[in-house]
Amino acid sequence: MDWIRGHTIGRGSSAAVSAAKSIWSGEVFAVKSVELCQSQLLQKEQKILSQLNSPYIVIYKGCDVTKEKNKLIFNLMMEYMPDGTLIDEIRKQSGRINEQLIGYYTKQILLGLEYLHSRGIVHCDIKGDNILLGKTGAKIADFGCSRWVDPANRDGDANPIGGTPMFMAPEVARGEEQGCPADIWGLGCTIIEMATGGSPWTNVTNAASLLYKIAFSGQSPEIPKFLSLQARDFLNKCLIRDAKERWTAKELLKHPFLKELNLNSMANQDSVTNSPTSILDQDIWNSVEELETMNSTILRKVSSTESPLQRVRELGSNSSELKRIWNDDGRWITIRSSSSE
Repeated sequence: MDWIRGHTIGRGSSAAVSAAKSIWSGEVFAVKSVELCQSQLLQKEQKILSQLNSPYIVIYKGCDVTKEKNKLIFNLMMEYMPDGTLIDEIRKQSGRINEQLIGYYTKQILLGLEYLHSRGIVHCDIKGDNILLGKTGAKIADFGCSRWVDPANRDGDANPIGGTPMFMAPEVARGEEQGCPADIWGLGCTIIEMATGGSPWTNVTNAASLLYKIAFSGQSPEIPKFLSLQARDFLNKCLIRDAKERWTAKELLKHPFLKELNLNSMANQDSVTNSPTSILDQDIWNSVEELETMNSTILRKVSSTESPLQRVRELGSNSSELKRIWNDDGRWITIRSSSSE
């Protein structure tokens, strides 16, 4: 497929993410790219994502190898989600999301997790930054830390424990295991993030003390008292310290907090924004700035090889500048697969 690379919209520890569009169809999508010689982790992500098919998981669009500036580049193509991340939504809602909308997003994330876990896959990094929003609501994205529950059944890959410390379950912080229950703990932390606009753990001075607190203090993140009894009970089930006692995605979907929630009726409300029909309909990707031209904070993807302090990600915004960048034809690069070279 011939396609055009647009401006950079994000950058992780090993790969950059760009906006892109097909030359022939005009379809807009996202492309995560890295040099072929350094693409082992991205190829692992591609292998996992290409086997998934759920309305609650970001859609896999394909992959290819291109030659750019005399370098071979491995590209992972994914669905474009126009409304940014859950963190962007929190900021749009003045720092807190109302409980009904929390339930709406939570149910969609859980449906995605139930699908993943039924296929023996653990996401390993559930948090607001890795939940993307679009016309139909929330979808799970960024499978860079994902792993098979039984790696021996998948080419014998032994994955190191990874993810973001602030969202790590106690058993993960202790280095014991990272299974499906760890995703449920991460969901609980993400709900607190939605409800408060802040971190699930407060009054932590450094990464080392944070990991120790999670692993050995016997405490769980504080549940906001302003939430309803049902919401607080739901969170309690997510944040049980014993992984064996923590509720599963399937069990949580039957909890009263979510059981009566109608996703179809919520999707028609103004809280869920419609996707643009073309790249000129709105300031797409307006939650991040072009890294090459602005002095913004680099959006870093979590990597198991990074220090915990490097795993705190921030977003910047400048929609007027992004509109100029997106509509500037001189910033687009035509990309063709190098498979025939």
